Amino acid sequence: MGWDFSTEPEYQAKLDWAREFVREEIWPMETVFEELDQGALRAAYAPLREEVKRQGLWACHLPPEHGGQGYGQVKLGLLHEILGTSVLAPEAFGSQAPDSGNSEILALVGSQGQKEQWLEPLLAGDLHSAFSMTEPGAGADPTLLTTSAVKDGDDWVINGHKWFSSNASIADFLIVMAVSNPEARSHQRASMFIVPVDTPGVTIVRDVPTMGHPFEHFGKWGGHAEVLYEGVRVPGEALLGPEGAGFLIAQHRLGPGRIHHCMRWLGQASRAFDMLCERATYRRVFGGTLAEKQTVQNWIADSAAEMQAARLMTLHAAWVMDNEGAAAARTDIGMIKFYGAKVLHDVIDRALQAHGSLGYSTDLPLEEMYRHARAARIYDGPDEVHRQSVARQILRGYSPPPGEVPSEHVPTRRVAAREKFAELLELATAND
Repeated sequence: MGWDFSTEPEYQAKLDWAREFVREEIWPMETVFEELDQGALRAAYAPLREEVKRQGLWACHLPPEHGGQGYGQVKLGLLHEILGTSVLAPEAFGSQAPDSGNSEILALVGSQGQKEQWLEPLLAGDLHSAFSMTEPGAGADPTLLTTSAVKDGDDWVINGHKWFSSNASIADFLIVMAVSNPEARSHQRASMFIVPVDTPGVTIVRDVPTMGHPFEHFGKWGGHAEVLYEGVRVPGEALLGPEGAGFLIAQHRLGPGRIHHCMRWLGQASRAFDMLCERATYRRVFGGTLAEKQTVQNWIADSAAEMQAARLMTLHAAWVMDNEGAAAARTDIGMIKFYGAKVLHDVIDRALQAHGSLGYSTDLPLEEMYRHARAARIYDGPDEVHRQSVARQILRGYSPPPGEVPSEHVPTRRVAAREKFAELLELATAND
């Protein structure tokens, strides 16, 4: 079966517009981001969002009936490659995490009332949301979740401790994963609930400082909040999707999101790659430019090859999802997640090394890019989990050979070959 990652000229024109728009309008914002509070950020984004909407590139991850453009994963991937050049760009296109993933599951399993109350204003950019699943004791293995949701009459009462609930400190509502049936099978214990952030018992404790955002701040885009749920009472209609379907819904959310992440990483890597190549043209050391040094030439060649491989792998995963569904793309998505994260890190690392002390300083964006890149090997599942998943799926296509004699065992194959070619061998012997 052939693969086709091409796009029609009309969409390519939109990509060309987006590339220039992000560079001219979003990149400059990076240099003053820390000087802007959340209100100023909203004001800065407002005209940018309107222009994106006029171009028909707003919330492209959803079908038209939910306010999106109905683009498939390949087209989305190509757009996210451009948006990935700046961590601030997705917000201007209505495709920022976690809002994009939350809107997808609201569109997929939300009731009509939930869509009207939460999805429509979320897509309009009037609300922010958070996905509250990770706990201090449950990250890579979500079956270890301890946050509980207990039925009390027509209501649910939620108790638990979450953290790394991205953007929770600016969110209007939270989608909370909680154990609603502790006696069920491990992947059928949890359900999802929509919890308005101002519900009594919800406490946004802090935004946890990270390598990506090392300084403490609160109530600003990009934070990863610690959240307490203490006797949080929500009505029965707060249940999102069927009871016990939390893990299944999360997988619907994470599959496309991982493709978007990987394409954004490629955009970020390509920006670092451009900086690496530019540096090589003018920096002189030991009698010549860096471009003349074999080590730097190797860095450039390796980076180009690795980015191309990651790009083709990711587009292939997107193509499989478009044509055969998310389940068919599971192995492909697992591979691009850990491979793409490694490529992102390695390309940025080489670019930083080529710039020496300048790259290590905050005079260039490389040090911040490097800090953000490290998280790519953790969020949406650590590399080790994805490697294990990929290996298990691949191994399902294999079984032990009869008698545990390797299939390629030469003496055994020689016996069979002698039987198959007996006449020819006998003729050869006779000629001798």
